Amino acid sequence: MFLRNVAKQSVRTMSNLTPVFTKLSPPAAASYSQAMKMNNMVFVSGQIPYTAENKPVEGSISDKAEQVIQNISNILKEANSGLNKIVKVNIFLADIKDFAEFNGVYAKYFNTHKPARSCVAVSALPLNVDLEMEVIAVEND
Repeated sequence: MFLRNVAKQSVRTMSNLTPVFTKLSPPAAASYSQAMKMNNMVFVSGQIPYTAENKPVEGSISDKAEQVIQNISNILKEANSGLNKIVKVNIFLADIKDFAEFNGVYAKYFNTHKPARSCVAVSALPLNVDLEMEVIAVEND
């Protein structure tokens, strides 16, 4: 009986999982979704500074941060959410010296609504980018 209930719960949970995709953000670079929705939660995969045409953004960390946040915004919009619905942000920088410049852009978008956040320096990121950001958000009411 216990196993049957666990199996039923697993099927219910799996049926609530919905992949999210928008052509306004770069396609997934491997075997994953841009985001997954479960009930009213949206889990956005790490976004890097690439355009919707899958081209890397050149320039400063500020330029790259703008692109990453735009990608996340586009994905959240497709998922019936938005930047103001983000609960948690994880930021990965290839060089912690870029923190202040990145934070300047971040603060433009998250000055009133301030999600929980982590920011760490890492030795390398996919496709040799210097910034990646992932978020967890809730759907709009």
